[in-house]
Amino acid sequence: MEEKKRVSVLFMLFGTLFCVCLITANVLETKQLSFGPVNLTAGIIVFPVSYIINDVVCEVWGYSRTRMLIWMGFAMNFFFVIMGAIADWIPGAAYWDGDAGFHQIFGLAPRIALASFIAFICGSFTNAYVMSRMKLSSGGKNFSARAILSTVFGEGVDSIIFFPLALGGVIPWEEMPSLMISQVTLKTLYEILVLPVTIRVVAFTKKRDNEDVYDNDINYNIFNILKL
Repeated sequence: MEEKKRVSVLFMLFGTLFCVCLITANVLETKQLSFGPVNLTAGIIVFPVSYIINDVVCEVWGYSRTRMLIWMGFAMNFFFVIMGAIADWIPGAAYWDGDAGFHQIFGLAPRIALASFIAFICGSFTNAYVMSRMKLSSGGKNFSARAILSTVFGEGVDSIIFFPLALGGVIPWEEMPSLMISQVTLKTLYEILVLPVTIRVVAFTKKRDNEDVYDNDINYNIFNILKL
């Protein structure tokens, strides 16, 4: 009798947190922050956490599980955005006076939504690919370097795609490089600051689930979702 595959509770928790982070980031992106000369959105508080989860899942369960996680996050985020857009489109009750505030949060412009989705897919899969290939080439060593470099590549691709698509023509093109560099730099610093926690989470998860996958002969096709 074939043994049934065990469902990992930790993987389910990471998947839930991943989706919550993406949806929360969408809401927080509506608030603008300033730190001296640097302008950011409040989404920076939580969005880098999704890359940390990406690193943990790829390190422990491998690229195939990470691929499923990314597409699941995309689907849940897409559902949230669509439902918010529909709710924003439906006229509010005559006695309700919160229409302007609701629209500011949920009336995400189609251009920004599209840019966000494309950037997320490209950045997340770049992060996972770099993490996977570096684990193979290093024989599983130097997790810290792999986590940081994969974030730099992933966040770099995300920023290179998102800002021109979402804000090209809205902000001066000469300001675009500094904006992208500051985003990547701050998000990478975020990863470095929480790296001691990430290392402990990875070690605990590997021990708890008895998993440490190496992506030998893996198919990196991002659309090969059902191949686990």
